[in-house]
Amino acid sequence: MGWIETFAEKFVKDFVVKERWRYITNGLQVTLIVTLGALIIGLIIGMVVAVIRSAHDQISKEKLKSPGGLLLRLLNQAARLYLTVIRGTPSVVQLLLMYFMFLVNTDSKVLVAVITFGINSGAYVAEIFRSGIMSIDKGQMEAGRSLGLSFVKTMQIIILPQAFKNTLPALVNESITLLKETSICGYVGLNDLTRGGDIIRVDTYDPLLPLLGVAVIYLVIVMFFTWIMGKLERGLRESDRR
Repeated sequence: MGWIETFAEKFVKDFVVKERWRYITNGLQVTLIVTLGALIIGLIIGMVVAVIRSAHDQISKEKLKSPGGLLLRLLNQAARLYLTVIRGTPSVVQLLLMYFMFLVNTDSKVLVAVITFGINSGAYVAEIFRSGIMSIDKGQMEAGRSLGLSFVKTMQIIILPQAFKNTLPALVNESITLLKETSICGYVGLNDLTRGGDIIRVDTYDPLLPLLGVAVIYLVIVMFFTWIMGKLERGLRESDRR
């Protein structure tokens, strides 16, 4: 039973003494805020970029020569540049650039993290959405336009709901990846969940329990996301049968 007593002593020292558990709870709160905020920004950016890219790929070459087509070509080039830069550079470098250069006058480290990870996630969400949009039969877009709906209305009412359903598993996986990527927030001094465990490790010289506790919390959150995804998929399958 000696190992149980040793474990209990370490647990008390790591989490109870000086209320060190607050590093974990406060860090978890920051991690969830950053993840949720970045996910919202990423979904908005990703949807806009996906619509631009898919519209450019589906429009005829003759229409691309019109003034509206020229604008679409410029937007598509900007979208491709955005995707290339964001997907081709490490997240930690983007975070450091945003903190030390582009948002250097911003007082809130949480805001810097939310914007950085939102922009980063948007690039991956865009390709997920684009694949979903391109998987929808072109006849549905033509049918919507023949009914008098504008391109935007057709996308909003007919195409995007189906694309969202098709890409839901990939979007949930991207949310899980985003959650885990926020663990690098400590590079700019933001006390997220991972940094909270590391602070306890430095204070107590005991790496096992603090870092193991952080890993368990991440695992529980990921399992929760996975459970939600399963529920949504089952609900969508049942709705398709009706």
